[in-house]
Amino acid sequence: MTVDSSLPLSKDLDYHLSAEALRRKESPLKGAFKYYGKPDLVFLGGGLPQPTYFPWNKITTESPAPPFENGIGYKPQDASEMTISEITKHTPSHLEGIDIPLSRSLQYGNTNGQPELIKFLKEHTTMVHPMQYQDWDLIVNTGNTQGWNDLLRNFCDKGDTILTEEYTFASSLEAANAQAITTFPVKMDSFGIIPSQLDAVLTNWIGKKPKLLYTIPTGQNPTGSSLSNERRQEIYKIACKHDILIVEDEPYYFLQMEEYTKDVNARSGKSIHNHEEFVKAMVKSFLSLDTEGRVLRLDSCSKTLAPGTRVGWITAKASFIERFTRIQEVSSQNCSGFSQSIVGGTLNRWGQTGYLDWLIKLRAEYTHKRDVTVDSIYKHFPTELMEFVPPVAGMFFAFHIDATKHPKFESEFKGDVLAVEKAIYERAAEYGSYMIPGSWFKTVGQTEPPQQVAPEKQTHLFFRGTYAATPLDEIIVGIERFGKAIKDEFGIKN
Repeated sequence: MTVDSSLPLSKDLDYHLSAEALRRKESPLKGAFKYYGKPDLVFLGGGLPQPTYFPWNKITTESPAPPFENGIGYKPQDASEMTISEITKHTPSHLEGIDIPLSRSLQYGNTNGQPELIKFLKEHTTMVHPMQYQDWDLIVNTGNTQGWNDLLRNFCDKGDTILTEEYTFASSLEAANAQAITTFPVKMDSFGIIPSQLDAVLTNWIGKKPKLLYTIPTGQNPTGSSLSNERRQEIYKIACKHDILIVEDEPYYFLQMEEYTKDVNARSGKSIHNHEEFVKAMVKSFLSLDTEGRVLRLDSCSKTLAPGTRVGWITAKASFIERFTRIQEVSSQNCSGFSQSIVGGTLNRWGQTGYLDWLIKLRAEYTHKRDVTVDSIYKHFPTELMEFVPPVAGMFFAFHIDATKHPKFESEFKGDVLAVEKAIYERAAEYGSYMIPGSWFKTVGQTEPPQQVAPEKQTHLFFRGTYAATPLDEIIVGIERFGKAIKDEFGIKN
């Protein structure tokens, strides 16, 4: 992929790197691999086993073929509907640039990822997230969990503070906690981070300011909220104003949908049928808004292909990616060679247009599951107790309940919202339906000295549910059972 030299260079932001990141040097052993494979050079410098000793001669995979006219859950009936990948130790000449040979993918080296996969991902990036500066790069890793952990090590020192959404992915909070990094919450509403609240937190900050803002902006986990284009632009401007980095963790980005409508007939007219419509319908990523190089984007195949591929990637300014190379070459070394060969072989056979076909069909599947779920919520839940905004992206939905409306809120629960949450949780489990309490995702970090944030009296609770992991008929049953649990707990008669 050629670099667009008409674009400006990114801003020098390397002073945001951690002390650990600045100490890292290139591993001399990894650096020696650049000589491996050169003609007329006898390479005696590395402990690389000969590919002839690898026990796998060929991997064959079968997947549906674009344009997936029968949907993504359809099992192909004949060869014309299939994409067959035969990955061998040595790629035939007509498949060079498409397949990643096993002799290379199963070997040491290529810390940043195999070139055939990187080329596809960079083309995909320029198609979906038009870059605003020229010196950007990406690195393939084992998914966003690794990416986030490495990112914390590269940009934060012990005792630093980062900003997160008021409720966020519990594992991300724990990764920061394990590195003695304080997570400080930014207020949200049903549509994600409130920009004015972010600006107020940073403007009134006491002491050393946070290094970065961590956000799941699309189909947020756990709330299901999605930031609008307008909010993203505001948040980016605030980040520039206060000189912080933005980490956009985006595994659900391509699971975007139209707004929910109760009119079943109107839903059929909202389908997206072509690539241009699909890309245009996507909310703008922070990466595509970034003119300075202060956005680090985490992407993953986990929600678009399969979690077990363990293939993800980070896109950012090139000097930041170089630091990820240094940490990866002495830790995970690289993403699984099997995964890169299989994923790369499939994507390169599909091509960019075929992958967009897949994503369009995936969008349709999740839209239908979202619609059925929301229909069931409105049918079976006591809406007079609830605040509920149907999600427009992702796998999750969250419904908020006014705990003060519980008839025993004061007498039995002593005004404790979390006690009401626990009572609903246990009753629903007893009735055979399971969702996650919202309190499990709460950001509770505090800085030293304490920030002057006025305490709020909590009156609402929420639960996170998903329509991703369960067949439609079971979703309906689960929603009905949970609705009955809420009604019985609050003494509501049908």
